[in-house]
Amino acid sequence: MANDTQRVSEFPAEGSDFIREIIRADLASGKHRTVITRFPPEPNGYLHIGHAKAICLNFTLAQEFGGRCHLRYDDTNPTKEEQEYIQAIERDVRWLGFDWGEHLYFASDYFEQMYQWAEKLILKGKAYVCDCTPDEVREKRGTLTEPGVPCEHRNRSVEENLELFRRMRAGEFPDGSRVLRAKIDMSSGNVNMRDPVMYRILHAPHPHAGDKWCIYPMYDYAHPLEDAIEGITHSICTLEFEDHRPLYDWFIDELELPEPHPQQIEFARLNLTYTVMSKRRLLSLVQEGFVAGWDDPRMPTIAGLRRRGVPPEAIRLFAERIGVAKRNSVVDVQLFEHCIREVLNRTAPRRFAVLDPVKLVVTNYPEEQVEWFAVPNNPEDPTAGERQLPFTRELWIEREDVRPEPLPKYFRLYPGNEVRLRGAYLFTCREVITDPHSGQVVEVRGEIDPQSRGGQAPDGRRVKATIHWLSCGHAREAEVRLYDYLFEKPDPDDVPEGKTWRDNLNPNSLTVLKNAKIEPLLAQAAVGERFQFERVGYFAVDPDTTPERPVFNRIVTLKDEWAKLAKKMSF
Repeated sequence: MANDTQRVSEFPAEGSDFIREIIRADLASGKHRTVITRFPPEPNGYLHIGHAKAICLNFTLAQEFGGRCHLRYDDTNPTKEEQEYIQAIERDVRWLGFDWGEHLYFASDYFEQMYQWAEKLILKGKAYVCDCTPDEVREKRGTLTEPGVPCEHRNRSVEENLELFRRMRAGEFPDGSRVLRAKIDMSSGNVNMRDPVMYRILHAPHPHAGDKWCIYPMYDYAHPLEDAIEGITHSICTLEFEDHRPLYDWFIDELELPEPHPQQIEFARLNLTYTVMSKRRLLSLVQEGFVAGWDDPRMPTIAGLRRRGVPPEAIRLFAERIGVAKRNSVVDVQLFEHCIREVLNRTAPRRFAVLDPVKLVVTNYPEEQVEWFAVPNNPEDPTAGERQLPFTRELWIEREDVRPEPLPKYFRLYPGNEVRLRGAYLFTCREVITDPHSGQVVEVRGEIDPQSRGGQAPDGRRVKATIHWLSCGHAREAEVRLYDYLFEKPDPDDVPEGKTWRDNLNPNSLTVLKNAKIEPLLAQAAVGERFQFERVGYFAVDPDTTPERPVFNRIVTLKDEWAKLAKKMSF
């Protein structure tokens, strides 16, 4: 005991929460000598950011306390599970920065043991074969205020139940004709304890177990047994499983599995504004063509976030910031965006890109001359060095940086106003040329102050605006995809009567710019590389990119409302 207590004291107390307090107490008391957690996804879809929170929690807990975390597939429903999802899950967990080592498991590997334990419960009189239809099972289960009603099959003999269950396994009965139910208490105040279904008949091949089985265990039966088999010490679940915990313990106790038993602990799941987390809904978005696939950068899937360019460090930071709670709440997506910016601000090289280009002509600059200006790669990281940008007579600038007539407090380009061309010269606008039909700006003309090389006025005069630029003769073309929230409302379910969450889909969640201009270095960027386009936002190279046509996804804008709010409220 003394050695265990001494070992526990080595773990840091900071960042404590109710789950860590339970673990520390279990180690201090000697209940457990090590910590074993698990991440148990069902391979019926791609993981989303809610799963990312669970991944970070389970693997981090194991790391903090010197234990290990298992990756286990809860593959108990072969009709919804695919090898594609299994491979995607492993890719996502590794990308987040975690590794299960040799501890990769499948619930289906335990099917024989689970079956033998089911026969044990039958022999103890704790399970029976029921011929009720699914609707009859639900109807006789009762309500939150009315007890359930036992069916006539509940009193079958042990011998009959054992025979029928073995015939179920042998494939003698059609799908849905019979189930195996635990015999607990049809009048329990907890509906989950009213003789829950343990096995159903399902003549379907399994992606991992093949054609060996035609009966499959239900999750509530399989979950505690998987944990017990693997020696899980702390089974971390989301709050929807809180009412299932008595059933979790009941199966372990009735089967008299060795001590110490795994302990189920529940925490609040992640709910994020402007986002849906249901895998069923995410699947429908894919199948119905609302998005381009599971990895569409508008999706909250880990694959979508990765393709969008979100760094795994930002997801881990977000999971750490929101922590774990005992009650469900909704997290503002701006906090997630703040974490993304916090990581990218430190790590993303700066580059120039002009998304909506307008030509600027420096009338007092020689037509054939090219100057090179040194620009820092990342002002936040002095070790990142500098790069050289070419400056010529004709430049590209952003359309929003020029107006024929200024608005109040507009300090950028308009006739007579002077701005700083980032890192190069001070420039005074003399003429703004517009299209006579549309009124849209098509060209800006003016001159530089030759004495202001580097962007500083020799007489010390102040210039209120700095804009970025690109040499027309050197810039490359690129496609830029601007992503916005997938839903128009913070709560996608906030709809009037007769409408559904689909009616809140944002029709402007994707804007594609085909004629963006980028500096030459960006044309050489590899898929997945992330950059800050100065004054524009953070972007990543999309897999659709080609040497002839680079494609960039906007990860997040530069504007950070959450940081402003946090500062105002002294967070």
